[in-house]
Amino acid sequence: MNSFYSIVLAAAVAAAPPLSEYSRYESLDNTKVAYGMGVETDSNNRPLGAIRAQKQYGDMGGLFIGGSEEKRLWLTFDEGYENGCTADILDTLKEKNVRAVFFVTYDYCKRNPELVRRMIAEGHTVGNHTWSHPSLPDCSPDELYSELSLLHDYVKKEFGYEMYVMRPPMGEFSERVLACAKDLGYTTVLWSFAYPDWDVNNQPDKDAAFKKITGKTHNGAVYLLHAVSETNSAILGDVLDFWKDSGYSVSPM
Repeated sequence: MNSFYSIVLAAAVAAAPPLSEYSRYESLDNTKVAYGMGVETDSNNRPLGAIRAQKQYGDMGGLFIGGSEEKRLWLTFDEGYENGCTADILDTLKEKNVRAVFFVTYDYCKRNPELVRRMIAEGHTVGNHTWSHPSLPDCSPDELYSELSLLHDYVKKEFGYEMYVMRPPMGEFSERVLACAKDLGYTTVLWSFAYPDWDVNNQPDKDAAFKKITGKTHNGAVYLLHAVSETNSAILGDVLDFWKDSGYSVSPM
């Protein structure tokens, strides 16, 4: 964790209510779940790992995959830092009249306020990806609370926007994390599709990426893409056209 953010978070934790305020989390299972949906699918192309996780954690406020009945999906982007692609992604979404979800950290908001304002102005959902991007099960109860609430309050103050979905960094969560997020009014959003798109120095081939993304389409899909990916930016319009032509709607969250 960057020393500046460590100092800010430590100050926030020190100024937070006594640990007794968070003692209700101490008794909850904090076993770390390093989520991945796996490669096995059912007859409808829906990942079995996501289906199992939805059954296990859905009542605790987790969203891994939507219902199997509707040809509907969600498109989400993680925004750990800016790589010059987000504006083009927003342009494509605007052209195609599609709303997506962008999960941001404090550092991203601080460095790219104009992009965050544009996300909000154009009707996208801005989600909480924590203040400093730690593994949340590794946090103490008060650190966990602060990681979520600090960014929530910052975005509300700076952008007039109240977040209501969050994504745990690295997809690592626990029942304690889900409970804390739910107390703060959050749905914890994971995914039912992800692929290796985050390495800016080793980007996927565009044709192969298009086939992989579209080939995994399924009812209730929660797509995780990284906005640092030049490949994702380049093929996004074609992917959205494929989904539309296949009868799928991309839903706001």
